[in-house]
Amino acid sequence: MKLQSVALVLASIVLTSLLALRPHTPALPKADKIQWLTMEQAYARTQQEPRKILVDIYTDWCSWCKVMDRETYTNARVIEYINKNYYPVKFNAEQRAPVTLGQQKFEFIAQGKSGVHQLALGLTNNQPSYPTTVFLDEKMQLIQPLPGYLKAKEFHKVITFFGDNHYQKVPFEKYKSETYPKLYSK
Repeated sequence: MKLQSVALVLASIVLTSLLALRPHTPALPKADKIQWLTMEQAYARTQQEPRKILVDIYTDWCSWCKVMDRETYTNARVIEYINKNYYPVKFNAEQRAPVTLGQQKFEFIAQGKSGVHQLALGLTNNQPSYPTTVFLDEKMQLIQPLPGYLKAKEFHKVITFFGDNHYQKVPFEKYKSETYPKLYSK
């Protein structure tokens, strides 16, 4: 009986020692920025692993676009939710480089001294405004373009409304007042 007890104690010590020596794999740090993609990259990824796409349509001269970059897209809750649930795309509505998505090619349309990209026009239903946040479903079908600047708190309500498919079940005002507080009151 004593021999069994000694063997059990030794086995426990050996097992504890082995567990203590195993390599520690730390949790991955949370991203401190949104992991922006090009439209082509988001398209390719959604072909492999379907996910909604969030497109931030901006221009270099748009002051509200810069405010949204600085105040909304730096919010920790916004960053975490977007990186987890969307393929986020930053798209300059005045970029001159063509964009090819599958068999479809979109190009810049010159108008006077500037112009607009065909993709920006398509994503905004031919009503470009900056900034505009566009939500596409997993099949790259337009859900909703949302023009204008939004503060982080309000923007989080919007991205969760579309990201969690609440837009298919309930009007946004009801989601904001009833569903969102139950899900995201922290």
